[in-house]
Amino acid sequence: MNVLLSKLKEVVLSVLPITLFVVFLNFLIIPLENVEFIRFLIGSLLIIIGMSIFLFGVDTSITPLGTMMGSFLTKQKSVMVVGVVGLFLGFIISIAEPALHILATQVFEVTGGAINNWGLIIAVSIGLAIMIAIGLLRKLFDLSLSVLLLIVYSIIFILVIFTPSSFVVIAFDSSGATTGAMAVPFLLSLSLGISSMKKKGKSSSDDSFGLVALASAGAILGVLLMSIFSNVGSMTGNIEDPIISNTIFGPFIELFGSQFVDVVISLAPILAIFIFFQIFSFKLKKRLVIKVLKGMVYTTVGLVLFLLGVNAGFMPVGKDIGFLLVGLNKDWLIVLIGFVLGLMVIMAEPAVYVLTRQIEDVTSGSLRKSSVLISMGLGVAVAVMLSMIRVLVPSLEFWHYALPGYIIALVLMKFTPKLFVGIAFDSGGVASGPMIGTFVFAYVQGVADGKGADLLTDGFGMIAMVALAPLIALQLLGIVYKYKSRKR
Repeated sequence: MNVLLSKLKEVVLSVLPITLFVVFLNFLIIPLENVEFIRFLIGSLLIIIGMSIFLFGVDTSITPLGTMMGSFLTKQKSVMVVGVVGLFLGFIISIAEPALHILATQVFEVTGGAINNWGLIIAVSIGLAIMIAIGLLRKLFDLSLSVLLLIVYSIIFILVIFTPSSFVVIAFDSSGATTGAMAVPFLLSLSLGISSMKKKGKSSSDDSFGLVALASAGAILGVLLMSIFSNVGSMTGNIEDPIISNTIFGPFIELFGSQFVDVVISLAPILAIFIFFQIFSFKLKKRLVIKVLKGMVYTTVGLVLFLLGVNAGFMPVGKDIGFLLVGLNKDWLIVLIGFVLGLMVIMAEPAVYVLTRQIEDVTSGSLRKSSVLISMGLGVAVAVMLSMIRVLVPSLEFWHYALPGYIIALVLMKFTPKLFVGIAFDSGGVASGPMIGTFVFAYVQGVADGKGADLLTDGFGMIAMVALAPLIALQLLGIVYKYKSRKR
């Protein structure tokens, strides 16, 4: 119970700032409808309760399972077994990620059905599965993460040349969406499990990260290849508000069933993996099995409440705030609010706390999670601000940001400690979770709609920018950390 209360306190301190900020906007700048505002407050409460239960469940189920899977893989003498299991795990985890389903539905609606949501999910999952398998083999053979990332992103930018711009923004957005609240805890613990069991005592904090980074790159590759082999023509459409009811509790009731089904579908493959390996490999005692199963129940309940609060309370408000701000004819205010939202929302991402806790554990407390959170927050805030400027300035395109941004990130690998390279590229996938993909994405779409911009080429790309920002911010933090360590 003490652990759960500790999680609750941590989450309240994270969600409260953005809640108070929206309250401030409602009373002083852009009044919202009373019903919608009350929904937002209810959504905030559900997010606080849901995220607390979710994090508690992750600690007792998903994280131990990932660690056990990592230990199992290090004992395998066959490279083929490691590769095949990596492909299977990567595909299952990706296809079970709620944030990816959210993005796929948004893409389907914006493109007017030109891109099938399940087609996108499968393309992303195949790309991610391949890169997860490569990532697991990299750890076993001690291959350089920096060199592998350089090769992968070189291939990505070559494929971009032959890809329509509309597919490019979707591909880079997918890289962030596929590594959300479900995938990140599992991949991080899987990575840590392999690193801690490597032969010759070669385990080190430097090799504990990087798997999420490769998973994100795999998602980009999957969508880019999908665009090359598909015959999709021009894509247009609009995002429609899924909320139908005009009552306060109506949207929560309407969405509960679908949210519950989505989360159960997300957790079912992970549960199946646990049962299979428990029978044939883990052989855990009954007490530990019950503990893991209870943890999965907590994870399910927490994620349902969290997504319900986001989709029924947060997302509609985000879109309306963006649309209403356009009517004030104050572009500087739109950009400023984007910066503040980016800074606040990243503090409310569940997967961010999973990553920062693991960073603190792996580095034995020498790298405080507060330092990582502040660096990520500032990086994401700047990324959202730049995305708002891109919507407001028609001549700016996504690649004007992405190309120099990734070049800077890849060059910084040369000067950054190995530990921070893995942390930075993992953080890119972690930062762009369900909070960014719903509330802030809705805000950008609302501004784009109000400005009459292209909802596909201008409204998308923000998630990709958020995923890019930590790559630069945390590598710069690593360089500062290295300098201070040498000075000491």
